[in-house]
Amino acid sequence: MSTAETITPGALVERRDNVLVITLNRPEARNAVNASVSIAVGGALEEAENDPEIRVIVLTGAGNKSFCAGADLKAISRGEGLHAPGKEHWGFAGFVNHFVSKPTIAAVNGTALGGGTELALAADLIVAAESASFGLPEVKRGLIAGAGGVFRLPAQIPHRLAMEMMLTGDPISAATAEEYRLVNRVVPDAELLDAALALAERISANAPLSVQASKRVALGVENGEIVAEKSKWALSEREWQNLMGSEDAREGPLAFAEKRAPVWKAQ
Repeated sequence: MSTAETITPGALVERRDNVLVITLNRPEARNAVNASVSIAVGGALEEAENDPEIRVIVLTGAGNKSFCAGADLKAISRGEGLHAPGKEHWGFAGFVNHFVSKPTIAAVNGTALGGGTELALAADLIVAAESASFGLPEVKRGLIAGAGGVFRLPAQIPHRLAMEMMLTGDPISAATAEEYRLVNRVVPDAELLDAALALAERISANAPLSVQASKRVALGVENGEIVAEKSKWALSEREWQNLMGSEDAREGPLAFAEKRAPVWKAQ
């Protein structure tokens, strides 16, 4: 990890009245997730959960090109971990398997690929910029969408569209995401954060404990876990571990880092 990465926080945190805005802060890497991002985002969620004054959380990305490009494949190719040390149970970016009772809104600016789409899928609500796109391109890199994408995407949009996205690795536009109700609304790029904050303010005007209880019941949460997802997380992890022992899983991130086409061996 470079000195700059050590000093610069992986996410910026700003309080706006009863809303906590978390901004992924690696625009030079299209906000790709490494350990610093997971530490910062996961810590911010803990802060929000334990602060009764925070009623809604908004997650967005720095810059105007990418919400999040997914996992930092260069970090993976160097053998670096992506999770917050000691808090691996929070999941990718400290977010995807980190249940908080406060409603979460993903304000998706630009591309949301791989883990970027998985971050959006983990949020309760999604506001997308017109320039946004969503996709799970892991199969193009010898990986799978192991941060919840392989089971959350088919649960949130029509099954066959989800299968097409996962098996081809090709993205969809914000307009298509809105058509199939993957997102709550699409707004002009310049209005994205304001639109997300306006939605957050509508939620925060309501009784906080009622909002939180409604979220827990809607998701089927018991003891801080979404019960229906427990077996799916286990299956996803087993497949991920099996895959990571393959030559193809090593080849994909390496080819990406070397800016060349991967050579698949199916082994």
